[in-house]
Amino acid sequence: MSSDLRELEGRRLQLCQKLSNLGAFRRGSIVASYRRCGKANCACADPEHPGHGPQYLLTTKVGGKTQTKVLRPGPELDKVKEEVANHQKFQELIRELVDVNEHICNIRPAQALSVDSMGDSQVDAKTTIKKEALKTGMSQKYVDRSAG
Repeated sequence: MSSDLRELEGRRLQLCQKLSNLGAFRRGSIVASYRRCGKANCACADPEHPGHGPQYLLTTKVGGKTQTKVLRPGPELDKVKEEVANHQKFQELIRELVDVNEHICNIRPAQALSVDSMGDSQVDAKTTIKKEALKTGMSQKYVDRSAG
């Protein structure tokens, strides 16, 4: 085994360990929203005033639709911020893991398929059973029912 392959396999193991230690995560993004109440005599009516808020919103896409959840400042907001940050770390780790695995697949030499007694390469046991049954004269209909 080449040293490059060993290094890549070691890197893959490190990435898997990081994934297992990641903790809870969720999709979405957090936005701080400021709103104007619409009352003419309120401070937010002044163009220089940012508006009432901030109100923290978690937005996610579920089934092609955007869902929004209002988050309370404090422990709830802190928890969700950590979970969203963990999801971003998760996505980065998965991208890197896929890249490392692709490099491993490109470096690792192809191994010859084993050849069965009939001279055919074995894909899986089910395929081999079907081939043997058909060669002994069983009908295709019966073979599909018994092997599946």
